[in-house]
Amino acid sequence: MSLKRILPIVLLCASQSSLAQTTADSLLLEEPHTIAPEDKEQLRLNIDNLDFFRNNEYMGHLVKGYTLPGFRLRPTVSYQPLPNIKLEAGADLLHYWGANRYPNINYKDLPVWKGGQIQHGLHAVPVFRAHYSPLPGLHLVLGTLYGQMSHRLAAPLYNPEAALSTDPETGAQVMLNTRHIDLDSWINWESFIFRNDNHQESFTFGVSSRYKFNAPEASCHTYIPLQIITQHHGGETNPDAEDRTVKTWLNAATGFGVTWNTGSPLLKSINVEALGAVYRQVTSHALPMDNGAGLHLKAAAQIKDFNIKAAYWHAKDFASVLGNPLFGGVGIDEGGYRISRQRMAYFTVTYARNIGAGFSWGAHATLYNNFPATATAPDGQQYREKNCLSNSVGLYMRYNASFLITKLKAKHK
Repeated sequence: MSLKRILPIVLLCASQSSLAQTTADSLLLEEPHTIAPEDKEQLRLNIDNLDFFRNNEYMGHLVKGYTLPGFRLRPTVSYQPLPNIKLEAGADLLHYWGANRYPNINYKDLPVWKGGQIQHGLHAVPVFRAHYSPLPGLHLVLGTLYGQMSHRLAAPLYNPEAALSTDPETGAQVMLNTRHIDLDSWINWESFIFRNDNHQESFTFGVSSRYKFNAPEASCHTYIPLQIITQHHGGETNPDAEDRTVKTWLNAATGFGVTWNTGSPLLKSINVEALGAVYRQVTSHALPMDNGAGLHLKAAAQIKDFNIKAAYWHAKDFASVLGNPLFGGVGIDEGGYRISRQRMAYFTVTYARNIGAGFSWGAHATLYNNFPATATAPDGQQYREKNCLSNSVGLYMRYNASFLITKLKAKHK
């Protein structure tokens, strides 16, 4: 699928539009995209640090368990020449405790070793962002995007763990926030190729949008979300690539949600949401299924600093492009393993608290229950997969602060 064929989808989705409600973990993993007009002509030092320890005990054959202990540090310098323009440059540094070298690739999910290009000590990538807000509520971004959990995608479409294991998203982004529409539309350019390169060009296009029937702070807020993720692998200038087969996968989800804002300092809100999701293998036959669908039912409550969520997932022939492999029917670690019809219930408790002076900390625990299902083994034999209980727990500490260096008045030619 070419970029020319994908761009019309962006415009179509922009005319409809979801950003999910703010939950406890947004304090730890999201990046705000506001521009402060009062920061005009200010040169600032920004520090964003996330320390984490996450352990995944996954059972069954979809994906094996692993642990992510480490930190992510992003020091940047920003300057606002005008009230509605912000330039930011720096570096994004990722380190796992016990690791001393890293494959020099764009990370996706749990990184795997590819080739001999390595970095020592930590995984480092440059950060540069040009952010322009021509109208209130409209944001145009080039370079490093406001990505990962800031997109607020539904669980079957996106894995929150990406904040601990993937490179910053880079490319172009359009965000729109109005009375009735929230829209986040972006293209993340993951792999650039030169002529005669030996790997494929890769990019992801996404839309996370919401049509709001009334204000989010209303006592009973209703909305319709629409979300799309498309990932494309291809390229025309790499005849030496091992695999030049064009591959395009799509996930999309829409449905209906209601949030009751109680006004109580204890039980702050209750949210219920029903989403229908689809999967399509647009080109190639890299995955064993071409089309699939799923139903995601969720109930959540914000209780002081805790967010409690219970959800049910029922899918057939579904593959999640950027989501947790537990939401898909294709084995990650065992090639050829497949579950055609999948049923899973999960329960999550997330705690996050703002300590003060830029510090916040939190924890999460998730219990997944994959119900018995008919599975296809790598040798092609079918058998009955037993009930599998998996869990994921994590601890997090974040420091996010900005310091004024000086005020600079630019001289324009």
